[in-house]
Amino acid sequence: MRISERVHSSRFAVESATLTSPTDVARRTTATNAAPRIVFVICVLAVAARLIFINQPYIDHWSWRQSDVAAIARNFLQNGFRLGYPQIDWAGNAPGYVGTEFPILPFIAAVCYKFAGVHEWIGRIQAVILFAVSLPFFFLLVREIFGSTAAIWATFFFCFTPLNVFAGRSFMPDVPSLSLAIVGLYFFLRWVQHSESSSLFVAAIAISLSLLIKITSIVIVAPLVYLAVAEGGDLGSSERSDAEGSRGQRPRLQVILFAAIALVPSAIWYWHALQIAQKFYPHHFFGAGGIRIEAFSWYWQIAQQTLVSSLTPLLSLMALIGLLVAPRSKYSRFFHWWLVAMVLFVMVLGYGNRHLWYQLPLVPIAAAFAGAACAFLGSKISSRAIAAILSVLLVSSFTTLAFWYVQPFYQSSVAQLRDAGLELKKVTPPDALIVAADMGDPTIFYYAERKGWHFPENDAIYNGTPDDSEQIIENFEGLRRRGATHFVFTKNTFWWMQSYPEFLRHLSKHSTLIEPTPEFRMYKLTP
Repeated sequence: MRISERVHSSRFAVESATLTSPTDVARRTTATNAAPRIVFVICVLAVAARLIFINQPYIDHWSWRQSDVAAIARNFLQNGFRLGYPQIDWAGNAPGYVGTEFPILPFIAAVCYKFAGVHEWIGRIQAVILFAVSLPFFFLLVREIFGSTAAIWATFFFCFTPLNVFAGRSFMPDVPSLSLAIVGLYFFLRWVQHSESSSLFVAAIAISLSLLIKITSIVIVAPLVYLAVAEGGDLGSSERSDAEGSRGQRPRLQVILFAAIALVPSAIWYWHALQIAQKFYPHHFFGAGGIRIEAFSWYWQIAQQTLVSSLTPLLSLMALIGLLVAPRSKYSRFFHWWLVAMVLFVMVLGYGNRHLWYQLPLVPIAAAFAGAACAFLGSKISSRAIAAILSVLLVSSFTTLAFWYVQPFYQSSVAQLRDAGLELKKVTPPDALIVAADMGDPTIFYYAERKGWHFPENDAIYNGTPDDSEQIIENFEGLRRRGATHFVFTKNTFWWMQSYPEFLRHLSKHSTLIEPTPEFRMYKLTP
């Protein structure tokens, strides 16, 4: 018996075992027939939710990451479309080449800027589009493992989880990478089931792009290994070979080819990115330093944040139930392996997981288990009226919680940086070099369309508080000698003027105060 026949037989046996009455049969048939329509409506609403404030400036709590990506896009437009040399704005008078993910997203945005001008929505819409592309494949993936009813609920939870809603319209690589990973996982499962070479090729391309766009998607290796080895059967066994036995090694060779397509481009690119970071000032590699195991309290805070504000308590509870009651089938441990990989990822990259978007792959995992929980609980309810009432209650409760917890993501945290940047754009010449006490957030440089330095220059991104006035003065004079023309405080660093009075006196002696505002103070430096 071929593997595809065995898979279908196994699924039929499992589903038959769960159908205990004609009511169950009718309900399952109805759900299967209605699934495409329901999922389509969910997808339309999910995309619409991400289009809200699609042209919002980069002033939210993830401003610094989005401003860097947006700056890379604009520098492609202004300085030539050199895909292999992404540039940021906070390297002063140096070119500012940095090591980063494969910058295909800012590159595409730069191409669009050429025709439509520079707009925030152009960067954000890429995440929305790739998110929308992933939805049918996520539904199909969950359906293959947990069934149609679970897949409908899982798609609903996946679409409206607060973390995913906000990340799904941010100019960042995380949602595009996750979306491509989901596409790749689905087609890899199809290959395991049906031995279609075309499915394996599509899976390899999708996963290769996913890893290029964001290397942290490497965690999907765990469910891939599970499909290929733990539950996919012996890939070189006679059951996977042709009748005459002449192709017994073909599946193994295909896996090797798949691995080469998926991994080699990323290995080449990230080696190149590392060389860029080592060669060019400011010698920055995005994500460097994230691999660090922290204390238990650190992980406990991440867990609380993830379970409450990122997923909502309701989804977390349903996912826990689903983890315990998910149906047993041939590939039922797929999401368990992915979950274990994510837990290990959070532990090993403890410091990096201070950023919420690093936990984004937990969203499809939690959604799938929550979908399985809904399908299980629904199968225990014989009354269709009661099932409908409980379904409406669950949908309304989750959407209310999601709306409540997603709002803080949109709130402005650095509006003063944007305001200062726009003012600098008006009062400074295009070749001005700005020194910004901005706690390491490049939003001010992006909206000023000026180059400059964070202040202090060294480690301002991670440690924006100077030790004393002497350290600040030394750093300030070094930048002034290198051509700095302006200095700016913003509202979040006004306290420096009280804490470092010697530096304020030194700054006043060597600069002219431009008209101050409640949001920022700017100084024109003497040569």
